[in-house]
Amino acid sequence: MPCSAVYRRPPFGWCLTGGFLFILALGLLSSACAGDRVVPPGAGSLQSAIEKAGAGDRLLLGPGLYAGAVVIDRSVELIGTAASVIDGQGVGRVITVAAPKVVVRGVTVRNSGDSLATEDSAIFVTAEGDGAVIEGNHLRGNLIGVYLKGPENARVRGNDIIGSTNPHVNDRGNGVQLWNSPGSVVEDNDIRYGRDGIFVTTSRNNRFLGNRLRDLRFAIHYMYTNDSEVSANRSMGNHVGFALMYSHRLKVSANVSVGDRDRGLFLNYANHSEIVGNRVTGGAEKCLFIYNANVNRIHDNYFADCRIGIHFTAGSERNEVYANAFVNNRTQVKYVGTRYIEWSLNGRGNYWSDNPAFDLDDDGIADRPYRPNDLVDQIVWAHPLAKLLLNSPAVQVLRWAQSEFPSLHPGGVTDSAPLMRVPVQHEPRHG
Repeated sequence: MPCSAVYRRPPFGWCLTGGFLFILALGLLSSACAGDRVVPPGAGSLQSAIEKAGAGDRLLLGPGLYAGAVVIDRSVELIGTAASVIDGQGVGRVITVAAPKVVVRGVTVRNSGDSLATEDSAIFVTAEGDGAVIEGNHLRGNLIGVYLKGPENARVRGNDIIGSTNPHVNDRGNGVQLWNSPGSVVEDNDIRYGRDGIFVTTSRNNRFLGNRLRDLRFAIHYMYTNDSEVSANRSMGNHVGFALMYSHRLKVSANVSVGDRDRGLFLNYANHSEIVGNRVTGGAEKCLFIYNANVNRIHDNYFADCRIGIHFTAGSERNEVYANAFVNNRTQVKYVGTRYIEWSLNGRGNYWSDNPAFDLDDDGIADRPYRPNDLVDQIVWAHPLAKLLLNSPAVQVLRWAQSEFPSLHPGGVTDSAPLMRVPVQHEPRHG
């Protein structure tokens, strides 16, 4: 394989005595075979440079147009600027990474094909691409932005991805997609348009951190992915913020959902997970929807201004729900079931903005339990027009009777230690 003409001094010094002769020879060989290569724009120039490069070489792209598709089949770095444009010409995958420790940094990648069947992508990393770094790129007009299909410990960081605006949402691709890519990290990306911002399936030990996602179906979509983390991401104006399905032992923390349409957080058969410090505001239909999700700790979250604060259904069991703030939701809790559920832990419940309670001993805990879904609420869920009667004497008598005779309560949620104030960490903040 040809070596770079760039020479670098070996790291071992110039001592030629004893065992250093062998080390020096290795150092000279390594230095002679790794260097910087300036790649001019033009048809075929980039693929040709890749084929001539040695492991460790850096391919430096200047301003101009480079024709795709290209296949990176050796451990090189491809580095450019936003003016370094790699154009797939509307066919297939623009860049395929098929070697370990490849770096693609700073370039613009555009115009992949539009076939979901062939997984057309701006940057497609195969199972041979362990340790790939896809960083600081500008991805435009592609079906899928970055697809990690099988590599371990890849990193997708700081990319600006604008996806498809096809009116048929199901025909769009995802901003970043992962399949069986354990240990991979997706962080600090800006993703707009397309189907889902980040979609992962059949994987483990992934971390999605600090991404900003807007104008999508789901901001982050988890399927069959365990032992992973979703933290400090921001979802804005999507159909659903964070959809976590058939995944276990997740840590979901400090995420923000602002103005998402249907749900801020959605747990569907997501078990043994911790949902902590998240914030949902801006008028979603449901701040949090829990469907057949079990043995989770849901605490220190802020759910405000939704039609339903939390919808809890389908046999979800053994969840701990405490220290959350439910503020100005039209319906705080919609519980579908007949079991009795306690939503407090160790003498600390949740804050409910509609709880007209007293705290005579001034300990920060209301003097009476809070039941957010009494018999009247269940009547209203089944017959929405019954809201017209909420202030009628008959409804008031029914509420009084239920409070005096708890056996009339048909199961449901009880918070035995409701908080009188919004916890400090949930106080409104800007941005």
